[in-house]
Formats: sequence, C-alpha cells, structure tokens
Amino acid sequence: MFLTRFTPLALAIMTAAVAGAYLPDFWAIPVFALSTFLSLVGLYDLAQPLHSVRRNYPILGHLRWFFEEIRPEIRQYIIEGDSEKSPFSRSQRSLVYSRAKNEVSDLPFGTLVDVYQSGYEFIAPSAQPVPPADPTSFRINIGNEQCRKPYCASIFNISAMSFGSLGANAILALNKGAKLGHFAHDTGEGSISPHHREHGGDLIWEIGSGYFGCRDSDGRFDRDRFVDQASNPQVKMIEIKLSQGAKPGHGGILPGEKVTEEIALTRGVPEGRDCVSPSKHSAFSTPLELVRFIEELRRLSDGKPIGFKLCVGQPWEFMGIVKAMLETKIYPDFIVVDGAEGGTGASPLEFADHLGTPMREGLLFVHNTLVGAGIRDNIKIGAAGKVVSAFDIAAVLALGADWTNAGRGFMFALGGIQALTCHTNSCPTGVATQDPLRQRALVVPDKAQRVFNFHRNTLSALADMLGAAGLDHPSAIGPHLLVRRVSLTEIRMFSQLHVFLERGELLSDATRRDFYGSAWRMARADNFGGAAA
Repeated sequence: MFLTRFTPLALAIMTAAVAGAYLPDFWAIPVFALSTFLSLVGLYDLAQPLHSVRRNYPILGHLRWFFEEIRPEIRQYIIEGDSEKSPFSRSQRSLVYSRAKNEVSDLPFGTLVDVYQSGYEFIAPSAQPVPPADPTSFRINIGNEQCRKPYCASIFNISAMSFGSLGANAILALNKGAKLGHFAHDTGEGSISPHHREHGGDLIWEIGSGYFGCRDSDGRFDRDRFVDQASNPQVKMIEIKLSQGAKPGHGGILPGEKVTEEIALTRGVPEGRDCVSPSKHSAFSTPLELVRFIEELRRLSDGKPIGFKLCVGQPWEFMGIVKAMLETKIYPDFIVVDGAEGGTGASPLEFADHLGTPMREGLLFVHNTLVGAGIRDNIKIGAAGKVVSAFDIAAVLALGADWTNAGRGFMFALGGIQALTCHTNSCPTGVATQDPLRQRALVVPDKAQRVFNFHRNTLSALADMLGAAGLDHPSAIGPHLLVRRVSLTEIRMFSQLHVFLERGELLSDATRRDFYGSAWRMARADNFGGAAA
C-alpha cells in the first residue's frame, strides 16, 4: 500500500532525473517539463496542511477532485435511468427538447413506466371522446369585480425568473417566445429590464421584498416609481411575492461584483454593491395591511389585476389573509401557489429539501380554504412546481388551479441541460449566466421559436388528452378524472384521495375538529402569528 500511495511521485521524480540521458532530444524537453511539474505538485501535496488525502496520496489524490467534478455529467449521461428524477428525468428533458424543436415526441413499443408501481397516475378516458379543442382557446380571464383591466391569460405561462439570475439573451428569448405564443412572462423579483421590453411580450411584474423597480433609496416601496412601471401597457398583472418554493422565508443577496450597470438600473440599486432582498416585506406586517396594500396597488395601477405568490407554510397565516379579505371585502385577483419542489436558482440545501409545502398539497389547501370561506369565485389560482408535460398541467388543474406556470421547463426549451451550475455564473448553455461570452451561445431568434414551440405543442398534447377524456376545455377537468395507484391492488380517484371542502363550509362549521377547523380557529386577520387553537 505504501508503494501504491507514493508510486506516482517516485516515478515523476525518477523520470525528471533521467529524461535527458535516455530519451531523444525531441521527447526529452516535454517529458522533463511534465515530470518536473508533477514532482513539484507531489512534493507540495506532502507538505500542505489542508487536505489529508493529498498528503497520503501525493499526485494520485487529485483524482478524487477530478472525479467529483465530473460526477454530475457521468451520472446524467451514463448512469442515470430514463425515469430517474434528479431533479428532472431524462425522459422529461427529452420530451421538452423534442417539443421545443418541433420533433415527434411519440413513444414506440409502449410505456417504460411501471403502471403497477404505487404513485402511478393517469387520466380516465371516456367511452365518448370528443375532437381535440383548439389549444389557443385554453385561456382564462383573471380579474374580479374590483379589477378594471382584467387579463385573458393562457393556462400555461413562464414562471418567475429574474434578469440577473438569467442572462440577457435568455430573457430576450423567453419574452419573444411569449409574444409569439400570446402567453405571459413573469419577470421575477428582479424587476422589468430593457430585455423584457424589447419584444413586447405580456409581462407579470413580480414585486418582492426588495421592491426592485419601485423602491426608494432606503429600499422601501416607492409609489411614484411603481406608477411609472405599472402604467406600461406591456404589464398585464402585478404579483406580490410573499415567498418562493426554492427558499421560502429566506432573503437573498446578489453579490456586488454581479451588480452590473444594467442590473443596477433595472433594480434601482447602486452599481457594484451587494443587492439585498430581505426575508420579509416592509410595506405590510399583518394580513389586514397586506390586503390594503393589494387595494393600493390596484388603485395605483389603474385597475390592473393584483395578486400574490407564496409557498404555503404555516396554515393559519394564509387563513389569516383570507379572514382579512372577508373583513375588508378586498380580494386579490389571483394567488399563485409555488411548490417547495420549485426553484430555478440556488438555495441552501436544507431549504430546498426540507422547508415549504409541496405544490399539490399547498394548492389543495389554498383552493379548499377559499372555497370553505365562500370566496373562491373572486380569486383565480395559479400553480408552479415541476410542470413540464400536458399531464402535469392536467393534474394541477384537477386539484383546483386555474392555470399553471413553468420555470425549468422553459429553461430546457432554451437549451438548458440540467448541468446544475445555475449559481456559478458558468452555465454551459448561456441561460443562467451574466458572462457575455457564455451568453453568446444562446441565439435569441432560434431559442425564442423553441419557447413558442414548447408552449404550443404542450397545449396541443393537453387538447388531445382532454378530448380522449370527453372534455373540450381544461376548466372542465375535475378530481374525479385523475386516478392514482396507491398499492399493487388498489387505485383511487383524486376525489377519493383528497378532502374537498364545500362552499362556505369553514364559515358554517366553526367547530369542526380536523386540520382545517383547527387552523381556521387559530387564524387572525390582524396578526400573522395567529392565536392558540
């Protein structure tokens, strides 16, 4: 073992010593240079105090870091199975790529999915299928009676991804694709950049706790700057971000070296200084203040749809917001539920793995609470969390959503390869980077067409699925049409698996002792913290 550990170093030193005597001149110089370099590396390994492996295995120990570096690629391209999700499976990525390129995505020789494995899901087809509907009709009106400028939105839109997290060319391609397909592009909390405006695609302006694009010099909400941005006809809806799926309850910092002049102008922050996004808002601190802030934004935007996004956490907090709605009669036009499985950027491991409610459970909770409070008809619900296929959309709609958003699906459409380097500024496809040379790899006209194709072909597949189920519009999907295998011998409809409240049930049955009843009693309109159950 001793010889094995030090053999590379010994060979390097011996080769350097005898290279000139035993090798032709043509080989002597390069061999001597290489062996001398390896000798110096090995001797340094023996002396350095930081890495035990390198002290015990000079030269050879470096292989550990080499294989660690290429492990994700080896796993993704050689070891990973087609259905193994990490976080998206090869089959999911291939589906997006083929639809984005307008290639045939049909599957030969039957499914590769084990239909007898617990968790397998499917849509129940009808004995009387109907012709597929026109996918361009898959739209919904967002805006209640308090909204003067409702927006007719596609049921499939681009989820929040900021300029700064994504590069300029990625934003340009996403927005041009949205323009081509007449669907919406969420700006993310990084505000509206010139790249969002260039092609004129519909925008959902997301406002986070940093109030980027509408902040004063102290980082607080600035009404005049908000009006300037909100008055732009390209802005169709405005979304207050309470929390996000990747890191709920966690603020963020864009390091000063990444705050370029362009990002500084877009966000309204000083160039070259750390750009801090606080963990909570300063414009409100109670549910009542939140709904009044919604009312104010609606007034300042001249009646555009106003809503908020959250990753569901402590249930009495959301129910407190609903109680504030009931007390004030102020209703948001929409709520977006972000699942804990979401996340296009970087977040701490514990946050990504163990904080926040998964999208389906969060969506069902929000839908049920609004139904139980009797105000579901006033508020549309969007949902985001690993949505890449027509079936994903159908499953989300069956649980109560009115529309869906996708982030990473559209990143794949741009050419993303799941290299898992989004946080390093070295994205190999030029999507999630501010490096101008890397961004050059992303050709905007080509990728914009792929974004458009992915959207169109996914909704076309949804139309086919709905037609097979005897439906002509996604709004007709109900939980009785989706089925999940719960054991080797048993399947159940979503309507049997989940609790669905009746309209006004929370108001008429205040003594119920289940989860909903307990959380409802704890919720307070004047305090996010709630009261004892």
